[in-house]
Amino acid sequence: MGVSIRNARKEDMEAVLGLIQELADYEKAGDEVVVTKDELELDGFGPNKVFDCIVADLDGKVIGFALFYTSYSTWKGKSLYLEDFLVTEKHRRKGIGEMLFNSVYEIAKERNVRRFEWQVLDWNTPAINFYKKQAAHLDETWINCKLFPSN
Repeated sequence: MGVSIRNARKEDMEAVLGLIQELADYEKAGDEVVVTKDELELDGFGPNKVFDCIVADLDGKVIGFALFYTSYSTWKGKSLYLEDFLVTEKHRRKGIGEMLFNSVYEIAKERNVRRFEWQVLDWNTPAINFYKKQAAHLDETWINCKLFPSN
């Protein structure tokens, strides 16, 4: 059986949380993950759903994920924001990340959004090279800003 890309299910959130932690560790921010499985289940599958998620499934095991949501641009209108995606280290460099990315891109086209966007750390050369291969525009003029109101 090969890898399939499918919509995530509530019962996948434990595996997705593990992948989120793996991504945070890779990005040297492992101690910053505070979201819980219960929050992922509520926010992705509850009555006030705020994100969508697809997973890469290999023989019934989640080995990758992409989490995204609709946003809005005052200049462009409806947009899709790819919050994060990751393929577990053991399964990288097999085209699975590209399958996930392309699936989200297809969803963006189906939803008729005018902009599909995401962020990448400036030191993450493998990801930057991947995005360049996708012909993505890498914008170096904007500075990220954050506040943490619930902390």
